[in-house]
Amino acid sequence: MHVFFRLSFLLGLCLVLAHPLPARAQGGPAAVATERVAMRTMSETISVFGEVVSGRQSAVAARVAGIVTEMPLSVGDRVSEGDVLTRLDTELLEIDRALAQAEIEIAEAGVTVATAQRDRAEKALRRAEALKANSTIAEAQFDERSGDYNSALGAEQQARARILAAETALAQMEYRLKNATIRAPFDAVVLQVGAEKGEYIAAGAEVATLLDLGATEVEANVPARFVSALRPDLVVPARTDAGGALNLALRAILPTEFAATRTRPVRFAITDTSADFAVGQSVTLDVPVSAPRDLVVVPKDALVQGQNGWSVFLNVDGKAQPRNVEIGAAMGGGFEVLSGLQPGDEVVVRGNERLRPGQDIAPSGGAPRGDGGGGSEPGNAAAEAEETPEPETPDAPEDAESASDTEQQG
Repeated sequence: MHVFFRLSFLLGLCLVLAHPLPARAQGGPAAVATERVAMRTMSETISVFGEVVSGRQSAVAARVAGIVTEMPLSVGDRVSEGDVLTRLDTELLEIDRALAQAEIEIAEAGVTVATAQRDRAEKALRRAEALKANSTIAEAQFDERSGDYNSALGAEQQARARILAAETALAQMEYRLKNATIRAPFDAVVLQVGAEKGEYIAAGAEVATLLDLGATEVEANVPARFVSALRPDLVVPARTDAGGALNLALRAILPTEFAATRTRPVRFAITDTSADFAVGQSVTLDVPVSAPRDLVVVPKDALVQGQNGWSVFLNVDGKAQPRNVEIGAAMGGGFEVLSGLQPGDEVVVRGNERLRPGQDIAPSGGAPRGDGGGGSEPGNAAAEAEETPEPETPDAPEDAESASDTEQQG
């Protein structure tokens, strides 16, 4: 028995020596971490789902008919504006162009002949007019000279019209030759190839489908009652389903509304393309639902919940001073302060779980290493917050499942 009691005494002594910190810390200040209450320009936001859509997707068509002689494309290729997509056979078109050029030369020769005939007829008419004035020519002869002149003048005009027709035919041949080479109308990615080498294609047949990545946008259906909060210069952060970040800029609010969901389609331009995305991919946008306003914000870890509501400990001349606060909406790591605090107040964010009013504290920039003055090591306020429900946010939107606030840039 004596041996047993002696062993128990020694074991208890070892346990006391092994944990001397609480006993030694009883008389010293509690080590805590503090932060300043800040004034921030905030805007309440809701998370809405959007989709990456194509601003420009074109099925490039052949403008002329012909047999494909060259098709250098494959699906997935990137092309620049002006790159060759398809070439058509031009042998017959070149023959037709030569024929049109010959027709122009024939028409020009016809104009030369018609002009000479018109000159002769005009001179004969002028002589007849002089003779008629002296009454030395019969009326029938004068009418004949006048008729000849009018016929020559008409023939000349007809010859000139043949030149215009021949020039038009040549322009048509030039158009066909030019468009026998089909080029990319903009920088794009090839989504589909619609023709093969040796294949005959008609005018209007699809050659390739191109997607302009530079014109890609995000379309989101925003609740109609929040559309008035959207500004023309609005920048909205977004996340892809793969975790990539995108920056979006409001481009247009479409003048349509879905009656079933009471939402309106809104288009956003993608201003930051560093993240990998694809047409049809889902993205989540943090869309503001109110105008920016200046708010007093307290860090979340500073809040302690008690029977009378929420409170914080302030550092007042090195002592813990409790203060009841009224809080509002969540503000991304903090909460809006409706009453009880002012900007610049220094609140305890670590080591505040077991502080006593008036207790001496030793603020530091990091997590506390001593106890809170109550005989045990301070816990982590963030961990305790997981067990304590967050305060209600009465100003949150009715249908926003994940309402939050983001700080406005600029």
